[in-house]
Amino acid sequence: MFSSTKVLNTVLLITLILGLSACESVVNTNTPTPGIPTFTPPPPTATPPPSAAVVNGEYILITEYESELARYKAAQSALGQTVSGEDANRIVLEDMIAQTLLAQAAREAGFVVSDADLQARTDALGSADVLSAWQSAHGYDAASFQIALKRAIESAWMRDKIIADVPATAEQIHLRQILTYNEENARAASEQIKAGSDFDEIAALYDPITMGELGWIPRGYLLDPKADEAVFALQAGQYSDVVATEAGFHIFKAIERGEHALSPDALLTVQEVAVKKWIDEKRASSEITLAP
Repeated sequence: MFSSTKVLNTVLLITLILGLSACESVVNTNTPTPGIPTFTPPPPTATPPPSAAVVNGEYILITEYESELARYKAAQSALGQTVSGEDANRIVLEDMIAQTLLAQAAREAGFVVSDADLQARTDALGSADVLSAWQSAHGYDAASFQIALKRAIESAWMRDKIIADVPATAEQIHLRQILTYNEENARAASEQIKAGSDFDEIAALYDPITMGELGWIPRGYLLDPKADEAVFALQAGQYSDVVATEAGFHIFKAIERGEHALSPDALLTVQEVAVKKWIDEKRASSEITLAP
């Protein structure tokens, strides 16, 4: 509420301005009356919501992130696994960023999740009471659940689209290996092969069940970049030097090389590699801001 003094001052100011304008018009009728400058305030800037990250202008809300982090930790605990706080934070945030990038690409490709679609998916999960109990147990409310469900549907659609473009055949190497669990044995086996010993006989000594047989291997299947590089540098009949990985110390031998149908397991791995590559490339070309 304005005070009477402020009102009076305002009236006096308006009167003074009008009076001066009137005097100006009497003294010099040929000079245009200058207008009173006006100030138009800029529109208020919307305050951004508290966020864990912003992905191409789309917010990942801090409340949503914290709920997802709590669910991830609970799931790891249920499996008897321990993840450090820093690692858990990184894993969950990276996953939410990847999911957001996939969902954005789905929308850009014309995929639309309608309210009816969301309701149908929600109804399929069970009765209202069952759904409410599940949401409460997993840290969701009705609104956050709808947001998470919509994003999950969109990202799954885009993931399927990426996977659909993966061919069922690829250049592969029919591979065998000698695998040891210490470097000394691996070096000794390598020297034996160089001296003329049979690779397959040595492989059978270390693995009498599979005889070192790995089958047809596409790029990326071994999951270790050093191993992948060493294997695909081989031509048929050649073998590698000792390659150290988390699994042990390997010597690889290429039996055959060429285009070959992917096994179900290899196809799954290649599809995962394709999705990861897409996300890495999309992230590199996106504007992503992480909360300090």
